[in-house]
Amino acid sequence: MSQQTIKNLADLLASGKTSSVELCQDYLARIGARNPELNAFITVDPDKTLAEARAADAARAAGSAGPLTGVPVAHKDIFCAEGWLTTCGSRMLHNFVSPYDAHVISQFKAAGMPTLGKTNMDEFAMGSSNETSHFGAVKNPWDVARVPGGSSGGSAACVAAGLAPAATGTDTGGSIRQPAALTGITGLKPTYGVVSRYGMIAFASSLDQAGPMARTAEDCALLLNVMAGFDERDSTSLERENEDYARDLAKPLNGLRIGLPKEFFGAGLTGDTAQAVQAAINEFRKLGATTVEVSLPNSGLSVAAYYVIAPAEASSNLSRFDGVRYGYRTKDYTDLTDMYEKTRAEGFGAEVKRRILIGTYVLSHGYYDAYYIQAQKLRRLIAQDFAKAYEQCDVILGPTAPTTAFKLGEKADDPVQMYLSDIYTIAVNLAGLPGISMPCGFDAQGLPIGLQLIGDYFAEARMLNVAHQYQLATDWHQRTPGGY
Repeated sequence: MSQQTIKNLADLLASGKTSSVELCQDYLARIGARNPELNAFITVDPDKTLAEARAADAARAAGSAGPLTGVPVAHKDIFCAEGWLTTCGSRMLHNFVSPYDAHVISQFKAAGMPTLGKTNMDEFAMGSSNETSHFGAVKNPWDVARVPGGSSGGSAACVAAGLAPAATGTDTGGSIRQPAALTGITGLKPTYGVVSRYGMIAFASSLDQAGPMARTAEDCALLLNVMAGFDERDSTSLERENEDYARDLAKPLNGLRIGLPKEFFGAGLTGDTAQAVQAAINEFRKLGATTVEVSLPNSGLSVAAYYVIAPAEASSNLSRFDGVRYGYRTKDYTDLTDMYEKTRAEGFGAEVKRRILIGTYVLSHGYYDAYYIQAQKLRRLIAQDFAKAYEQCDVILGPTAPTTAFKLGEKADDPVQMYLSDIYTIAVNLAGLPGISMPCGFDAQGLPIGLQLIGDYFAEARMLNVAHQYQLATDWHQRTPGGY
């Protein structure tokens, strides 16, 4: 039962072969047994979970259930959830119990999907390895000596290990897709604005986007149907008609044009990853797709642009954490200024402080024009590169990450090498495009390799169709870590 898809669980519930309470009890038992090893969850509350499960079963008995009613899901601890501890992986919010629900949480509640718990994450979503969390590093279930990727590493690890059938994540520079790749699951970042950011604790407001993480592309389509929708409380939420993201899953790929960016297949890509991606390209050709080389000439500068823009926005967003209204406050201080300084010095971790300092610097007088404005100009050029590429193709394909999961602590002392883990994903966020990562093979050490598809704006249904057809033809997404 633990490795069932969302679709399979929904069918079992609809047929009466199981109940939501039984499902949740099974997953809670697995969390209790395996989470101490993986550290994927920060907070679990069985009483809350089972109360929601009983309500879901009652809805099914009354004939008022939706397609996914009763299917449990885990949520990244960046989403405010009423009555739940919401920490964002930081000491700064270690005792914050949210008084309201994020839009994403309320959407899942409305769908009748019980919450299994809040998953561990890099502090304030700043990291690529899930090692910056105040609550300790998350372990990769494929090898507990390795990272699961970040910042949504807890969500990725719990799905890969079968502690939850699906989880929510957020993607600012690759934080859904990169951990999905490193743990062998499927993760989707929607077009910017398709999913409301209301109640999602902000890192970089123009880049953050929530999305689903599950075993299959089909599951991600069903979950996006729940998550997406206009929300007037979020000024960046797009007012569009609701759509069924699963509508095109069964379409054949005959005539599909796949763009292969030459910049994604150069130096830095490991041999095992390159071979697995090439094998996937060959599989798509068998399915009727054609390939064309495209160019994203400014993509190599995306990391540099991102690490100006994202820290700049973070330095503004995190100024709200001052120890006055909520969250951590230092015990000993002499005056208000001293309280601010000590609270932030003690409450924020090293990576968060690093990014706040960088962001404040690039926004300061004399450097704003030299760094921040230039980065924004480069961002526009990156978006234009994608627009030009889509004149020649329908989707873009490449590796999700240049390597498989690295060892815990291996890059902790080298921020630049850590940042380069997201070299293939960041450009997608800068352009606001949708992207999906799915497993396409394993390296010589038995670690999963991720394949990334990038769609044009609002092309999630087409992108999910391409991913689903690949998964029907292969079984990489069905592989599970040993012992789980």
